[in-house]
Amino acid sequence: MRNITVAIDVMGGDHGPHVTVPAAIHCLARHPDLNVILVGPQDIVAAELKARRAETGPRLIVRHASQVVAMDEAPALALRGKKDSSMRVAIDLVKSGEADACVSAGNTGALMATARFVLKTLPGIDRPAIAAVMPTIRGHALVLDMGANVDCTAENLLQFGIMGAMLVSAVEHIPNPSVGLLNIGEEAIKGNEMVKRAGELLRDSHLNFYGNVEGDDIFKGTTDVVVCDGFVGNVTLKASEGLAKMVSSTLRAEFKRNALTRIAGLIALPVLNAFKRRLDPRRYNGATLLGLKGVVVKSHGSADSFAFEHAIETASDEVRNNVLKRITDQIQLLQRVAA
Repeated sequence: MRNITVAIDVMGGDHGPHVTVPAAIHCLARHPDLNVILVGPQDIVAAELKARRAETGPRLIVRHASQVVAMDEAPALALRGKKDSSMRVAIDLVKSGEADACVSAGNTGALMATARFVLKTLPGIDRPAIAAVMPTIRGHALVLDMGANVDCTAENLLQFGIMGAMLVSAVEHIPNPSVGLLNIGEEAIKGNEMVKRAGELLRDSHLNFYGNVEGDDIFKGTTDVVVCDGFVGNVTLKASEGLAKMVSSTLRAEFKRNALTRIAGLIALPVLNAFKRRLDPRRYNGATLLGLKGVVVKSHGSADSFAFEHAIETASDEVRNNVLKRITDQIQLLQRVAA
């Protein structure tokens, strides 16, 4: 088994090197086939490594980058004006082949714009999509697009379905994952014209297409993959995150209401802790920018070290399981059938 090299945008996210560097160190200790290139200002990275009593070596390399993309920076400005940013250099390493994947917690728009400009899209893919894992009753489901493409065509949704299915098949080792099309009803006649046309394309494809699914089907785990445009996907993601915070806050408030509820809370503590672990968003951190000629994973900007580790592992798993080739092969099959 060959080693996998992941380039890490050290300066990305709300916490920068205080999160990214220790996460990389922990991942290296747990995965002997992993190499890491830390990309950022040499002095800042060196100081963080020293604070963690870590040293560079064959598996841990530092690549200097003199600029940083701010979290609120316009993607176009970052793309044109920051060619030596930690984000850009990390992506360039994937382009040159020095790294197999890139992980960043930085500005999502800038990351997508830069990655698409540098790496380009895979043959047969019109637009890359953001794919993220969401918890379900049965485990988890992959949902895409989560916000990269607000306006989509039916052909885009078909491509999202293919990419999502290949990712789940490769990483989750599910031979023929089911794909659902997010809609306002299960019936084929429901939805706008674009969604109805996408349903027709998906039904005619070689995918294991379940049919239309509704919002609650995501959390029921009705299908392994859920396809939607970026507008709907992003609203779904943010609504679910808000609901999770509300449930957590309400439970805490109710258990603190009086002495009796506090005692009940102590009794229920093992169950509550298990519930918290199962729905811990840090365990699902790491959204993939699918459709590019390279593996790029976006970590949540507020991720802590534990969550960022998961993003690194997501990237290395995709490389290890040859996701890009699987997507390319499936797209080529679709094109041959269409011809």
